[in-house]
Amino acid sequence: MLQEFENYLKQEKRYSAHTCLAYLQDIKQFSVFADCKKLSDWQEQQTSIVRSWMVSLLEQGLSKRSVNRKLAALRTFFNWLRKEGKLEENPMTRVQGPKGEKRLPVFVKESELSSQRVSALFNTDFEGLRNCLIVELFYQTGIRLSELIDLKETAVSSQYIKVLGKRNKERIIPIAPDLAKKIDQYRVAKRGLGLDHPNLLLRPNGQALYPQLVYRLIKEVLGTLSGVEKRSPHVLRHTFATHMLNNGAGLETLKDLLGHANLSATQVYTHNSFAQLRKAYGSAHPRALKTP
Repeated sequence: MLQEFENYLKQEKRYSAHTCLAYLQDIKQFSVFADCKKLSDWQEQQTSIVRSWMVSLLEQGLSKRSVNRKLAALRTFFNWLRKEGKLEENPMTRVQGPKGEKRLPVFVKESELSSQRVSALFNTDFEGLRNCLIVELFYQTGIRLSELIDLKETAVSSQYIKVLGKRNKERIIPIAPDLAKKIDQYRVAKRGLGLDHPNLLLRPNGQALYPQLVYRLIKEVLGTLSGVEKRSPHVLRHTFATHMLNNGAGLETLKDLLGHANLSATQVYTHNSFAQLRKAYGSAHPRALKTP
């Protein structure tokens, strides 16, 4: 049954491999909690059991955001069972997840990510050029980790990159001449090693990158360049979005560049942008400069 559900997630919902894996793990975790071993067990599940599971997850110390993600997986699974005619009533219809904490995206200051500071961290050999390019791609395009790892050679030109995002939605992101130059330099080094792979970014052995390698790189780079506590590829995505807004980009444009499905996901960055505007106002307007 789980294999059928996985096929549904991949083929109909078009979820990424990472999301599919997470959803399946969540379903298996609930099945252990609720002792679901066969279809009839799932058909007998009640709202009270789901709520008990939610409470147990919170008591284990899981964040509200993680609990809501698990409930979303379970909700999708029960919806699928109904769609397949294997379930009459969905116990999730009366389950409401915990209200999540509103957290502002963490971002790095513009001065901390100057081209000179970033370039100074890396050598000019293959891995140095690649690592520098990874940082610049995150910061200059706002792409996700999975999108960077899967970025194809044929999807990169001197003016833009084509990114295959969530649910296989393609978007085009313009790139600056400076980034295009870094891509060319990396490609020269790549050809020098005789590496032949459809992906743009590779390891010296010719194999594709993997998430943990990129995480370690970005954690080290941000630890050197900035004082932010959270250090991950997504911080550079947040930084891209915040700097774009602070320098005049519109929300609709930013939504398209980030590959968001709706504008509400993009609006979170306006909080950071407003903080910058308020700071500028407070330090420049005559009335704001006067002390009471």
